[in-house]
Amino acid sequence: MVFWRKIYKQLLEWKNETNGEKALLVEGARRIGKSTIIEEFGKKEYKSYILIDFNDVSDSVIDAFHNYLNDLDTFFLILSTEYKKTLYPRETLIIFDEVQRFPKARQSIKKLVKDGRFDYIETGSLISIKENVKDITLPSEERKLRMYPLDFEEFCAALDEKPMVEYIKACFEKKIPLEDKLHHKAMLLFRQFLIVGGMPKSVLAYKEHAKSFQKSDAEKRDILALYRNDIMKIDSKYRSKVLALFDQIPSFLSKHEKRVVLSDIEKQSTFEQFHDTFFWLSDSMIANECFNCGDPNIGLSLNEDRTYVKCYMGDTGLLISHTFDENEIEKEELYRMLLLGRLSVNEGMFFENAVAQELVSKGHKLYFYTHYNEEKHRNDIEIDFLLSNKSKTRYKISPVEVKSNERYSITSLERFMDKYADRIDMAYVIHPKNFKMTEKIMYLPAYMIMCIGH
Repeated sequence: MVFWRKIYKQLLEWKNETNGEKALLVEGARRIGKSTIIEEFGKKEYKSYILIDFNDVSDSVIDAFHNYLNDLDTFFLILSTEYKKTLYPRETLIIFDEVQRFPKARQSIKKLVKDGRFDYIETGSLISIKENVKDITLPSEERKLRMYPLDFEEFCAALDEKPMVEYIKACFEKKIPLEDKLHHKAMLLFRQFLIVGGMPKSVLAYKEHAKSFQKSDAEKRDILALYRNDIMKIDSKYRSKVLALFDQIPSFLSKHEKRVVLSDIEKQSTFEQFHDTFFWLSDSMIANECFNCGDPNIGLSLNEDRTYVKCYMGDTGLLISHTFDENEIEKEELYRMLLLGRLSVNEGMFFENAVAQELVSKGHKLYFYTHYNEEKHRNDIEIDFLLSNKSKTRYKISPVEVKSNERYSITSLERFMDKYADRIDMAYVIHPKNFKMTEKIMYLPAYMIMCIGH
């Protein structure tokens, strides 16, 4: 089954705008559905297509890259013969799948695009890792596009709930709450999204097995095992640090501040010693980094503190399976408790992770804010996320606070708004309750996270 994905529209835009003058490189974590949607694009939008999977490619194709790039007629003849496909000038798409496995194919893009006969899409994970680019010249004839797990809107579409999405969007536009019963249904959908996540295999297992969280969980654990296996293959200089940080993501997020404490991984360690660690997890798109911004008066990126960082999982469903083992989930009925909003511990970190996941999928770099009070010897302001309108002339920020239960205070948010009043556009509180709006704060039910941050 091929799920509806928003990236399809961007693929069409690339095809129509570039007219073969640039290849497209689609980056994303393993198992998010890159190959599936791009193969579907090839089927629907071209007269023919070839998918070269560099995880499982024949010797004759590898030899063609080594020996016939200076004789493209022969090169294309080999591809056409090997894949039993007729190639049509300007009407054929050639897909280099998992291109990081064979960097020479990526380097060949310059010559192939210049030739102009066909269109090219590359897919890959860990595209920028040093081991995968050290011996090649990166092509300038390459447009990059990042792909993520299914977001909440795509998840709803997969469960045949598109009308609910349209209703939620309409209520957001009108700034009105949902009808009460539909609000509860929408929150139930959001909690299903938290548990199942956006990895296509997990969603498919959930959908095809009568909404079985156990079947979904099994798929997620296979993906987590795959990620761990990828980590075991990286440079030994920082392999153990990457593995340690990956294993402790749930532990860090379960704490009040949710930030990474390096001394919990390795005593007397510094951020510089973990630079490659964070880079690998971020570049693999397994995790989403969130940096502290010490002074949001100017650009967020200009004031980021990279020694003060949170590390969210790229998919919230994976985070839940990463946090609990199978026996604990079954024995404690954790999925049922989370679905009903009765999980007393950890629920806040899952809500916050889902908001981070949604913001990243919309192209936002993640920032948070803390203020240390010298007199009280503690942080007296903590803001989960900061969004920027990215304007150069009328710079504004939007603080975002995430609340997982219906009883909460917004003291930190109010202090932040007082401190930076002239810079704030709109403040958001993400919570389980229905929509509400005051003059300065928009209270959004968690399922409306898809409506902000565009």
